[in-house]
Amino acid sequence: MKNLFSLFIILFSATIFAQDSTSTYKKRVLEAPEVDFLASYYSQDGENAAVSGGIGTEKLTDLTPTIVVAIPLNDDDVLTIDAGVSAYTSASSSNIDPFDSGQADPFVASSGASSSDVWFGGNINYSHSNDSRNDILSAKVSVSSEFDYFSFGFGGTYTKLFNEKNTEVSVHANVYLDTWKLLYPIELRESSNFIGLDKKNRNSYSLGFGFSQILSKKLQGMLSLDLVQQQGLLSTPFQRVYFSDSPDRFRQNFQLADDIERLPETRFKTAIGGRLNYFINEMFVLRTYYRYYFDDWGITSHTASVEVPIKITDKFTLYPSYRFYNQTAADYFYPYETALSSYEFYTSDYDLSEFSANQYGFGISYTDIFTKLKLANFGLKSVDLKYDYYKRDTGLHYSLISAGFKFIGN
Repeated sequence: MKNLFSLFIILFSATIFAQDSTSTYKKRVLEAPEVDFLASYYSQDGENAAVSGGIGTEKLTDLTPTIVVAIPLNDDDVLTIDAGVSAYTSASSSNIDPFDSGQADPFVASSGASSSDVWFGGNINYSHSNDSRNDILSAKVSVSSEFDYFSFGFGGTYTKLFNEKNTEVSVHANVYLDTWKLLYPIELRESSNFIGLDKKNRNSYSLGFGFSQILSKKLQGMLSLDLVQQQGLLSTPFQRVYFSDSPDRFRQNFQLADDIERLPETRFKTAIGGRLNYFINEMFVLRTYYRYYFDDWGITSHTASVEVPIKITDKFTLYPSYRFYNQTAADYFYPYETALSSYEFYTSDYDLSEFSANQYGFGISYTDIFTKLKLANFGLKSVDLKYDYYKRDTGLHYSLISAGFKFIGN
């Protein structure tokens, strides 16, 4: 989903900033309606499932179709609507109740109700540009739903261009209000000694700043700062934890939980990023990115990526890419059977562990500015196909195949 959202932002930004720099003629922000059909197939595996306390299968598959429609309301205003569905099967989440069929085992998927689900999500974005196209104001509303949570969000962005549009500054703010269903591991629901959680809500508030500068005819740079404050239920109710000072208890081949994941009710995140894009020649462009992240849970991380678009013809471009990621462990992370029952907070979710990861990608893009291929009253402007392979040094790995088709109305 993160890749689809990033692709949506890139496509939407392209419509906003493809503007005429002259002041004698006001060009429409968006000349005609645009429709993007996006889809991805995701498949992962590993042996550190948080649902079963840091051990067990992490096998998961996900299919996500999405449609994005941008509609020019007049010369200055654009309404963008996107909606998506994510249908997944998860061997890990199936073990919320591993005893509903067959022989229970953390490395074997159960066939119960939690083994698959469908996520629904949508966004509505309204954008207004002034006559000079130097001031852009946008607002958005989003909603999403899954079997164990519901999310409602809203936010806005203000962008200012000056210095003959060579300099850009922006500020954006977003609020997400989430409600969880408190779904616990099946054995704890049956225990009279288990103490559940007292919160069902999670609120997230983000504030971001961006600065972009064209440094020369071939070089462009960007800096960003993002701040996020979260409050409420920040743990996942159905993720188990096993203590080192508690006796092991089994039913069939599945170890019964000592407790669920418990984490603080507040978290503050900070991310500082920078990007440099260099036009080498008509065939090659170099795109680099770096981000430093830290939060008050003890995690710090470094992200570095490079992409080299290679224009092989006037219509086809190749996109080889590489991304490196490294993070420290959260203060509350404990591998299987290492936490003590006297601790206040604990988790065995390896997303919060110390790890390094490498991601390799390769994509191909087809672009036809004349939109010769037609579908009803829309012409096909571009096609993007990409494959990504990701692997952590903890063993988790995934493959992601994504595709995008952009159509422009006549």
